[in-house]
Amino acid sequence: MQLWHEQSHRYHTEMLDFKKLTAEAMDGLRNEHSVLFKDLEGAAVRVDRMEREMDYVEAQTSPRACANKADKVVEQGTWGLESRGEEEQEEDWEELHSRVSDCVEIISGIRSVKILKRVGSPKGMWTRDPRSSKVYVFNETSGDSLYQFNSVRDFSRSPGVTGSRQIRLPSEWSGPGSAVYNGYLYYIQQAADMDIEVVKYDLLSGSVTDVTMFPVESHATVYSLNPETVADLAADDEGLWLLYANSDSEPNINLAKMDPATLDIEQIWDTRCPRENAEAAFVVCGTVYVVYNTRLASRSRVQCLFDVNDMVISQEAPLIYFPRRYGAHASLKYNPEEKQLYGWDDGYQIIYRLTMKRKLLV
Repeated sequence: MQLWHEQSHRYHTEMLDFKKLTAEAMDGLRNEHSVLFKDLEGAAVRVDRMEREMDYVEAQTSPRACANKADKVVEQGTWGLESRGEEEQEEDWEELHSRVSDCVEIISGIRSVKILKRVGSPKGMWTRDPRSSKVYVFNETSGDSLYQFNSVRDFSRSPGVTGSRQIRLPSEWSGPGSAVYNGYLYYIQQAADMDIEVVKYDLLSGSVTDVTMFPVESHATVYSLNPETVADLAADDEGLWLLYANSDSEPNINLAKMDPATLDIEQIWDTRCPRENAEAAFVVCGTVYVVYNTRLASRSRVQCLFDVNDMVISQEAPLIYFPRRYGAHASLKYNPEEKQLYGWDDGYQIIYRLTMKRKLLV
C-alpha cells in the first residue's frame, strides 16, 4: 500500500508538471498566433497599398485603350437579304444610326469593388434583370438549369444556392454568354451544324417564345482565354447585342445588334478588337469594351473599344484596370439601371460599380 501511494503521488506530481508545461506551451502558441495575425494584417495593408500604387502607376504609364471607328458592314447573303441601291442602304444606315445613338455615356473608371461571395465552379455567370431585382446564377459553362434569387441581398446571405428557385430549361445553354433582359432569358445553344442558336425563354411563363439560327462559317470561340464562350449576349440601354466570331481563322470579334422581341439581326459590325488574349467583353451605350488578360492570369484591363455610333475617340478612351484578381473573368455582365458590372472571377461573384461621363463628340 505504501508503494502504491508513493507511485500514485509520483504520477500525480508528473501530471501536474505536464499540465503546467502544456499551459505554458498554449500561452506561447496564443501569443505567437496573435503576433502572426498582426503580421498578416500588416501584410494585407501593405499589399492593398501596393495594389493602389500599381493602379496609379499603370494609370500614368499605360497606353489608353484603342478606340476603333464604326464602319458599315454589308449583310451577308446568308441572311437572305435582297440587294438594294446605295441610296436606300445609306437611308437605312442613317435610320439605324439615329436609333442607336440615344445613349451618350462612356465609362470613365471603376468607382468601387464588392466581392459578394464564392459559390460554384471557377467558371460561370451571374446577372440581374435591369427591369427587376431578380438575380440569376449560371454555374459552370453548360447545363440545363439556372438559379433565381429575389435580390442581390438574398443571394449574398444564402449559403451556396440554397433558398433559390431552380429553373430547368427545355434545352442546354452553352457557355457563360447568356443575358437576362426585361423578363426574358436569352441563351446560346450549340446547334448540330456548328451554327449559333439563340433561344428566347420567358422566365414568367416558363416557355420558349422564339429561336433563331445565327450562321457562321466554322466553329469558333469569341474569346481565346475562355474557349467555352461560343458567343456572348449582352444587354445595355440600347437593347440586345451578340458578340461572336465568324470563323476560327478570323482574328477579330464581331458584333450584331438584335431585336429583343423578334431576334432579328438589325446590323453587323467588325469591331477590329482581336480575339487573342481576350477574356470577356460587355456593351455600354452602344460601346463595346473588350477585356484582356494573359494566359497566366494577371490583371484584367480594357484594351480595345468599339462604338457603333462613332462617338468615341482614342483621346477619351478610358484606361481601366480591374483592381482585384483571383483568376480570370469568366464573364462580365453590365446592368444599365445600376451602372454596374456583374463579374464571375474564379468562382467569386463580384460587383464593379462604374463612373460615367458624356462622350466628347456629343
